[in-house]
Amino acid sequence: MLDASNVTLVGTIRTAELEAECVYKPVAGERPLWDFPDGTLAGREVSAALVSEATGWQVVPPTVLREGPFGPGMVQLWIDGDPAVDLTAFVRSDHPGLRRMAVFDAVVNNADRKGGHIIPTPSGHVYGVDHGICFSPDPKLRTLLWRWAGKPLPLAALEVLERLADDLCGDLGEALHEHLTRREVRCTQQRVADLLRTKLHPQPSGEWPALPWPPF
Repeated sequence: MLDASNVTLVGTIRTAELEAECVYKPVAGERPLWDFPDGTLAGREVSAALVSEATGWQVVPPTVLREGPFGPGMVQLWIDGDPAVDLTAFVRSDHPGLRRMAVFDAVVNNADRKGGHIIPTPSGHVYGVDHGICFSPDPKLRTLLWRWAGKPLPLAALEVLERLADDLCGDLGEALHEHLTRREVRCTQQRVADLLRTKLHPQPSGEWPALPWPPF
């Protein structure tokens, strides 16, 4: 994929039962960043998928860390988007999948929710991809999904966050420790606690660019 910031390859997974296209991002192909440790982006993608699975929202496609032709890397199921959807208009809509994604991004501290990282599908489900720069211990939320900023969180989202808070203190937290530092996991727990305390969607802090660049 030539428009990707890091080495991003499209491949095929084959087993006796299935064949599916996937995205493979080898750790060796990660571009160094000033604000994230080298060689950690694949683990952050897997961590985002673990949190997504724990919420039950399935924001992130199935994602694993495994060996590939160029060494260990993130492997994620390829998702075909709906070509009939105008993405520039869609990201400004009040689709419930986008609102769930906005809450998810607040939890994982997503620093790069561009429009192209949002995939509406023909079934109506909305996926998010490219979560390599999430889970910073510093506030870095940067997204196009500010439509609900400062508004009360839906009751269903609060219920999910309450369950997530428990999971982060148990098996989910232990699984995240395989890919993140203990401080990064603690900060994730704190972000969930803050959302439950305020019961509000976060607002731009003014201390960090609120929008990703380029937005699409």
